[in-house]
Amino acid sequence: MNTFLKILLTGVAVIILANILPGVNVEGYLSAVIVAIVIAFLNMFVRPLLIFFTLPATLVTFGLFLFVINAIIILLADKLVDGFAVSGFFIALLFSILLSIFRSALFSLLKDDKNLD
Repeated sequence: MNTFLKILLTGVAVIILANILPGVNVEGYLSAVIVAIVIAFLNMFVRPLLIFFTLPATLVTFGLFLFVINAIIILLADKLVDGFAVSGFFIALLFSILLSIFRSALFSLLKDDKNLD
């Protein structure tokens, strides 16, 4: 249930960011949820490989190259999902940064207060 809720919240974040950023387009709510699922799978399977193969660049840039990897993940999702379009690399970079911030804020609402037990 928690994973399903996270996917839906990521879809909401994708819709909000598509309305805010000028170079990002999402056709509808279903496309946003599909984008969230595709990004989750890409983060699970492709991102670790990209991090491994670009480890020297990541170390030299003190981890800042991870932002580039996140933008690549967004561009891959753009190619895989028909109802999702990102106009360029820098828009994908900004989208990935803002998506991370939105997801952190939304996921913090899901945390259980364990001190209340």
